[in-house]
Amino acid sequence: MTAMIQFGLDRLLEDTALRRPLAGRRVALLAHPASVTRALTHSLDALAALPDIRLSAAFGPQHGLRGDKQDNMVESPDFVDPLHRIPVFSLYGEVRRPTAAMMDSFDVLLVDLQDLGCRIYTFITTLRYVLEAAAAHGKTVWVLDRPNPAGRPVEGNLLQPGWESFVGAGPLPMRHGLTMGELAHWFIATLKLDVDCEVVTMQGWQPEAAPGFGWPLGERSWINPSPNAPNLSMARAYAGTVMLEGTTLSEGRGTTRPLELFGAPDIDARAVIAEMRAFAPHWLAGCVLRECWFEPTFHKHAGKLCSGVQFHVEDPAHYDHAAFRPWRLQALAFKALRRLQPDYPLWRDFAYEYEHDRLAIDLINGGEMLRRWVDDPAAGPDALDAFALPDETAWTAQREDVLLYR
Repeated sequence: MTAMIQFGLDRLLEDTALRRPLAGRRVALLAHPASVTRALTHSLDALAALPDIRLSAAFGPQHGLRGDKQDNMVESPDFVDPLHRIPVFSLYGEVRRPTAAMMDSFDVLLVDLQDLGCRIYTFITTLRYVLEAAAAHGKTVWVLDRPNPAGRPVEGNLLQPGWESFVGAGPLPMRHGLTMGELAHWFIATLKLDVDCEVVTMQGWQPEAAPGFGWPLGERSWINPSPNAPNLSMARAYAGTVMLEGTTLSEGRGTTRPLELFGAPDIDARAVIAEMRAFAPHWLAGCVLRECWFEPTFHKHAGKLCSGVQFHVEDPAHYDHAAFRPWRLQALAFKALRRLQPDYPLWRDFAYEYEHDRLAIDLINGGEMLRRWVDDPAAGPDALDAFALPDETAWTAQREDVLLYR
């Protein structure tokens, strides 16, 4: 069990000395639905209640400040907060990067975003954009740090040069193992930004401690940071299951367990699991696969009965945090399906995060390698490892310089 933990927001609210540098300055907040105190008060409301904080604006990332937008590429508008009477600017609406007028609305930006520990999760791209804007406009950024619920394990290839996008903020692996505060330091170092940035660190975060291995399970409530991030199991699986967004397979949107399972009406899930076990059994370690059936109420295959596979990562008797490799596991599922049904229309060709000329599966993976591996009948497990392992080793060494919690 982890020790009693304080998130960055908790510390800022409780420590007047910590807030003293904010006195007399206009303060803005970048937040989303999971930006809450231990008592589940939203950070905007908690900060507004402090007499020594002058809130001048707020910002919302993808899905909105209050989490009102369900799917990708559904934009949020700017509005005036009805309670606090301050402008709320959308960084997933008409713009992705804050404009000069937005930057002029504050002196210090507090970033209070719960991340999922995956390169593709767009909140880290928004973090990069606001750091770059702060450097350009001479503004200060404070990151109120929160746990990485996926913990410290590293998995996946580094995003390759030329594949930067809103779901690829830089040369990170799919599962990077950093907190938002650590990522801020990494962006500043990597991009050589001249920006005044402080990280209000957590106290008591133990990323290797059972049973949460990154998330303080039993101490803090889980609040969805985005509509389809409903629990810790999803956060653990997400570095693999997010790839389903680039396929014709359902990732479980429209069910109660999104991004913990996959399926379609025209696959045989039992056969897929058997082929996965035959092809690369060592990649199935640390979790349990279960054949299931589901009918999405919306999104892909809505209203159709799907044969599916669910990844179970919640039972301590079966879940091994160090052994579980969701990126390889989901890649293996694609490979198994391709071996069983070579002509299956697996890759979904559609506009993905405002990219129209590159396949979504390639944008998600920061290059074409994984798709080519799946589609190559001669490529075995070692071929994927040969591509990913050097990047994983290099990243594990590189991130040492920015780790704040050991």
